[in-house]
Amino acid sequence: MPIVMAPMNVPVTVIKIMTEEKVKKHLENLGITTGSTVTVLSEECGSVVLMVKEGRLALDKNLATKILVRV
Repeated sequence: MPIVMAPMNVPVTVIKIMTEEKVKKHLENLGITTGSTVTVLSEECGSVVLMVKEGRLALDKNLATKILVRV
């Protein structure tokens, strides 16, 4: 499921990132990689705020729909 549909405050595992290589590399540098665990802290109009490792990260709607996760 896309990360915008993930339940809030529940750790989820990233299973696929469907973006171009440049964006995928940037996300990897921020800690979002295939197999990593993230937690959705809030969601509004498709944009999400994630807890990644020890920090928070905001993603816009277009990018958030391209990150697939599982509970």
